[in-house]
Amino acid sequence: MTRKHEHDKGYHKETRLIHGDFHSPHWDYSDHIVPPISASAAYRLRSAERGAEGFQEFANPEFNRHTHPPIYIYDRLDEPSRSMLEDNMAAAEEGECGVAFSTGMAAIAASLCVLAKSGDTLLAHHTLYGCTYSLLTNWLPRFGVTVKMMNCLDLDALDKALTQEVAAVYFETPSNPILELVDVGAVRAAVDRANAARNPKKRRIFIVVDNTFATPFCQRPITLGADVVVESITKNVGGFGTDMGGMWVGPRLLEPDILLFRKDFGAPLAPKAAWPPLVYGLPTLGLRTGRQMETALALARFLDGHPAVARVVYPGLPSHPQHALAQKQMVDSDGKFAPGILIYFVLKGSPEEARESGRKVMNHLADHALSVTLAVSLGQIRTLIEHPSSMTHAPLPVEAQMAAGIDPGGIRISVGLERVEDIQRDLQDALGTL
Repeated sequence: MTRKHEHDKGYHKETRLIHGDFHSPHWDYSDHIVPPISASAAYRLRSAERGAEGFQEFANPEFNRHTHPPIYIYDRLDEPSRSMLEDNMAAAEEGECGVAFSTGMAAIAASLCVLAKSGDTLLAHHTLYGCTYSLLTNWLPRFGVTVKMMNCLDLDALDKALTQEVAAVYFETPSNPILELVDVGAVRAAVDRANAARNPKKRRIFIVVDNTFATPFCQRPITLGADVVVESITKNVGGFGTDMGGMWVGPRLLEPDILLFRKDFGAPLAPKAAWPPLVYGLPTLGLRTGRQMETALALARFLDGHPAVARVVYPGLPSHPQHALAQKQMVDSDGKFAPGILIYFVLKGSPEEARESGRKVMNHLADHALSVTLAVSLGQIRTLIEHPSSMTHAPLPVEAQMAAGIDPGGIRISVGLERVEDIQRDLQDALGTL
């Protein structure tokens, strides 16, 4: 191909997400406007020597599959459609390379299992998605990994917790579901202090951030100091709720082990599931998120003034406890404030009363609303509402929920693309039943 590489011309990031690379080392599709989709579990090898070469190159630190055409052997190892998405996601997150997984949880599991071995310790912020909490508390300890839940906002406590046994620090920002922010730069400084004092024979500590809620449109944790980003592209990156997927973005230093883990763990993203976020999701991410954030701010203000609502948590509201940090950390590629599309609010009353009121509100919406759907996912073009305590965060015991700041009566809304007047009317009708 003769067209100049897009990064050399200084195109805006949103334009680059629509077009991707003018040339991909994974597949030369110069006659296609839309990247093609592959559908082959295995690939023909022209000779035994070529097959051997392909296996030697796979997950080899000396071979860069992002700049040189790889030899495809078997879908579980590598294939072109998925690899094009990986390169585009790495560019969006401003990381060195990407590896795509069948789900966000698979990406999280791979990241932590590659970094930690038996005898190591993982530090995790105490407010986490329910399945991540289950992975950390039910499964990793079975393999000899100690997991310590803590408040990563307490930097003095973090400094003391960063002992010689720690392999990684893991957190979400904003957190699921209460939209608490962790200062990535402050954690970076603490980890740098610990790494500087670390036994030279010990590996350095890595920072892993789940960026699902913000997406690379609203926040790029690697530019703030994280080593690794993981996220569920089932959510707003995919955007339409049709396919599951997860993404790991990080340094090439870790990529060979991540690829080997994905191969042996058996969790690659299928090409047919990689194609929609590549062709529809990333190209429309900026357009969708911009509209959704406008609606989210209007709904947060509406809920904040409703007599049945005790409190509203949204990074775009000045009342958010970390509003100043949000303005610094959650910005788009133009440096504009991008507080995201998630809202968390708590109804008035005791915890038991608020929980019962929430059940009543959501049942009314399920029966009567068009613009608000009772469902546990997020980041879709449809507005989704759910009750974290009994749904997405049910794996956490109630005591752990309360310790993490998750109110039994808390409600999470993922704002879609419906007209704001319709969403507000449906919420008003449901809240009017209380």
